Amino acid sequence: MSLIVDSVSKRFGEIHALEGISLEIKPGEVFGLLGANGAGKTTAMRIVLDILRPDSGTISWKGKLNTELPRETWGYLPEERGLYAKMNVLDQLVFFGKLHGLRGKAAERETRDWLERFRIPEYADRRAEQLSKGNQQKIQFIAAILHDPQVLLMDEPFTGLDPINAALLKEAFLELKDRGKTIIFSTHQMETVEEMCESIAILDRGRVVVCGPVREVRRSSGRQVVRLAVEGDPEIAWLGTLDGIVVERRGQDYTEVEVAPGHDPAVVLQTALVRGCKVRHFEIADPSLEEIFIEHVGQIDSSERTLAPKTVHA
Repeated sequence: MSLIVDSVSKRFGEIHALEGISLEIKPGEVFGLLGANGAGKTTAMRIVLDILRPDSGTISWKGKLNTELPRETWGYLPEERGLYAKMNVLDQLVFFGKLHGLRGKAAERETRDWLERFRIPEYADRRAEQLSKGNQQKIQFIAAILHDPQVLLMDEPFTGLDPINAALLKEAFLELKDRGKTIIFSTHQMETVEEMCESIAILDRGRVVVCGPVREVRRSSGRQVVRLAVEGDPEIAWLGTLDGIVVERRGQDYTEVEVAPGHDPAVVLQTALVRGCKVRHFEIADPSLEEIFIEHVGQIDSSERTLAPKTVHA
């Protein structure tokens, strides 16, 4: 049984934060919720958690309405951090654990275990205000998962993390996924989404404009990208003369071109070989999630908002 968001709408005065969004997130799935600032991601998460109530629509998890589920079902990492600045790390994490039903000794044991995994056991007795933003973020994450929730929702969890700490958080994601947890997170880091997520939804101004498995979302555009590098000719100027080929970007490692629908991307390699080029790299790929995001969010205006969201099935 999945997490079902069914036709959920929410208004704040004249602002339509969400307009009839519907999503299905499978148990054990890592799901990315994408959108520009103000798209409705945070509102959607808070409605799932029953922090906010929708004007219409329902949310259910494994067949039960979210309003009927115990609070410990959920773990939540908000974008705005909620640590007690003057309280030491161990005490407040044990406190948060107790709020979600853990006994004191179990909460302390889990806390120390997670501090060790995040390589900060020495911070147990420090006040939150003494920690860097990145380490505060790790403490906030521990608070969200300490009680072993079934569903974890995280709003911009990688904000403020350096590459090492981001990698530690990704490892924690994978461990939780291996435990069968359902993970939903929002981010603007498209590379992280491609690396971590099985499925995504893109929101724009309160509407779902595309959703589905990441691989199928990328393929659904009907576009293909070719990356080519040849020795001695980094510009590959002749690419722009080929029919149906548009040069998207030139780089030191390779030149990337978009192949128009109905054209064979293999013509790029064939032409290079006919011209006697020594090919160092040739790749046919689907557009990146960043390109898909810009395509859907950047081109949607008020005249298009009556369109149903595009759902991609595996």
